[in-house]
Amino acid sequence: MKKFGIVALSFALPAVASAQSSIGNVWDIFSFVKRILDTALPLLIAAAVVWFVYGLFQLFLAADDEKKEKAKNTVIWGVIALFVMVSVWGLVNILVGTFNLNNNAQRLPDLPQVPR
Repeated sequence: MKKFGIVALSFALPAVASAQSSIGNVWDIFSFVKRILDTALPLLIAAAVVWFVYGLFQLFLAADDEKKEKAKNTVIWGVIALFVMVSVWGLVNILVGTFNLNNNAQRLPDLPQVPR
């Protein structure tokens, strides 16, 4: 679990490093948190897909009933996690579009690329 925390922190560090040192108001804090969540959400969805596929493989390879039941629970929770994350993401985007809340959206800087 400690390794997962280190990996997650390594993905969050670029967002922290690119943050400006002056926070003027509460909206700047919300914007900063939104940028981190926008970076982390696709990673969480990818992890849920991997968890779902892992459960499918375990279900196909299970020999006894106890392992099949555990694999079924893994698949079910993977589907629930995917559904919740994607539906909440969609609802938030609908609200942002409806109420025009995307006025001062800040993006993370693009990743460096090898010169051609």
